[in-house]
Amino acid sequence: MLAAIANTFSNCFKIPELKSRILFTLIVLAICRLAAFVRIPGLNGEALTAFFASQRGGAGGVLGMYSLFTGGALEHCAVGALGIMPYISATIIVQLLTAVVPTLSKLAREEGGRTKIIQYGRYLTVLLCLGQGLFMAIQWENPGNIFSGFVGQLVLYDPSHIWFYRIQTVLVLTTGTMLLMWLGEQITDRGIGNGVSLVITIGILARLPQAGVALKDMFFPNAEIAARFNFGHAIALLFLLAGVIAGVIAITQAQRKIPVQYAQRAVGRKVYSGGTSFMPLRVNYAGVMPIIFAQAILMFPQKLLDLAGQTFLRLNNQGAKLVGEICHTLAVKLNEGGFWYLLLYSLMILFFSYFWVATQFNELQIADDLKKNGGYIPGVRPGQATSEYLHNAMSRITLAGAIFLTIIAVIPILLSRALNIPPAVATFFGGTSMLIMVGVLLDTMRQMETHLLMRHYDGFLKKGKLRGRF
Repeated sequence: MLAAIANTFSNCFKIPELKSRILFTLIVLAICRLAAFVRIPGLNGEALTAFFASQRGGAGGVLGMYSLFTGGALEHCAVGALGIMPYISATIIVQLLTAVVPTLSKLAREEGGRTKIIQYGRYLTVLLCLGQGLFMAIQWENPGNIFSGFVGQLVLYDPSHIWFYRIQTVLVLTTGTMLLMWLGEQITDRGIGNGVSLVITIGILARLPQAGVALKDMFFPNAEIAARFNFGHAIALLFLLAGVIAGVIAITQAQRKIPVQYAQRAVGRKVYSGGTSFMPLRVNYAGVMPIIFAQAILMFPQKLLDLAGQTFLRLNNQGAKLVGEICHTLAVKLNEGGFWYLLLYSLMILFFSYFWVATQFNELQIADDLKKNGGYIPGVRPGQATSEYLHNAMSRITLAGAIFLTIIAVIPILLSRALNIPPAVATFFGGTSMLIMVGVLLDTMRQMETHLLMRHYDGFLKKGKLRGRF
């Protein structure tokens, strides 16, 4: 097995085009990693790096998740501290608007329309970077507000030059994100794999050394601390990791094949013969989007309720104090890992799974296109009946995909909160990081396999190697 995989990798470098694409991708990804270490002028990045290093196992919660997606750039006050997430957010916003705004929907179907929509996404990325960059620059002025337990000062500028610091930091952060976006697009065009996804993946994989150290400390702590985990826990974690990876691969590639029959038709003097094909409906059509949406929305209510509770409790009024206590109680119940948090988190993942399918999967257009091209589903009448059939089929398989996403998303939280496993380790047992890594690696391997099969070499996904085809 390992020898066959090694032989396939060696075959990749026998194809000049594929070899150049792989080397180009590796070089560009190395440049992307530099953005996580080049610090912004005027900030005491060493102090923040030392603070994160003192937190064994890494930071959890929203802050830990954001640091994960930036590849540690946030911890170094680096030029890539915003990461590529503003571009991802802008792309998602534009996709949703394209599904609900008729003008954008019409533009997407026109020749050259997709290029214009991508350009709109870039403009929106700049606006999001300016807003998020200013927010981050202001928060770095009082780091204790966002980095709980941090003592010290990050901004080294004199208070009289504070606006110079803010403008400089916003411009540097915006430039860093736009650079990452451009490098990701270059990988897509001239390298191998989806560039933007690979930039995120390499940032996640960069956390593996930290996770390894935290894992070692779990089973071999300092002499002063008693070990809480034993060999049995290690075996259980290995089985859990293998199960999660196998499940993610299975659900990522799982699809329902809807048979489609094409009738013989004549267009002008040309006669097109009929045939049988199939329409693949992905079980996890929404991908990682429902988890990202749920995490993004749930990070705000707890913070707002906690802030409102503190504000009302300071007031010298009995009614205000009662409201403050209620807000504080609700904020505690919505803490990450609590019952109500997990309940809302699960329900929101289920909701956004269907929401994404409803906005991106247009069964009416698919049914209309089939009818125009002389295609039909055996046993189903063309037109409205086909649309209803596709809607019902997609609804059923989306439920299975949404339940799986919910389980995968909850596993790291339960490991971290219930079993006290360090967040840096628990992150790799599910959630967005595992889904992104597996999905991106499978997509990259498919592209490499295409090049190999064109030159009559065995691919990665053939029988005897990685079994993952459905």
